Amino acid sequence: MARAALGWGTRDLARNANVSPDTVARFERGENLKSTTVAALRAAFEAEGVEFIPDNGGGPGVRLAKRTTR
Repeated sequence: MARAALGWGTRDLARNANVSPDTVARFERGENLKSTTVAALRAAFEAEGVEFIPDNGGGPGVRLAKRTTR
């Protein structure tokens, strides 16, 4: 969902997280990855304003952070 919210393809996420597109595909299939790899993927999303919402009874999710104007 985070990738779709940003309009990113698999290669976009791979480039921004400094991982291979195959790693992104494995992640999206639910395969186990190293915790450092998952952290890199999450950091790439968060750098673009994605917020991860914990499970609060409705299930976990993501949203885009509100942009502040200066």
